Amino acid sequence: MKFDRSEKISAVIEEGCSFEGDLSFSGIARISGKVSGTIFSNDTVIISDRAVIDADINANIIFISGIVKGNINAGSRVEIVKPARFHGTISTPSLIVEEGVVFHGTTKMQDQNTASTEG
Repeated sequence: MKFDRSEKISAVIEEGCSFEGDLSFSGIARISGKVSGTIFSNDTVIISDRAVIDADINANIIFISGIVKGNINAGSRVEIVKPARFHGTISTPSLIVEEGVVFHGTTKMQDQNTASTEG
């Protein structure tokens, strides 16, 4: 994962926590627990390797190393790294999938300039 750890994380859902509903974050959010519903951030969402997500995710940058089922819309990029498992649709101008990731879904690649004006 190419996340700069010096950047401040503004929200955390730890392992053992469960949330159902609509989550909205300003800044960088790290999720290690279980979430179902929708997730929105104007910045970055980090899905840790112990996270289990059944939600649509909208953010600028999304890093996934956990289990995600849902639709993803990222303004800049999505990175999926081992041991991630993904089921759904990803719409983003840049997608990185590490070897060994389980990926069941589709991708819709967009021009980054088009993505920022559409949404």
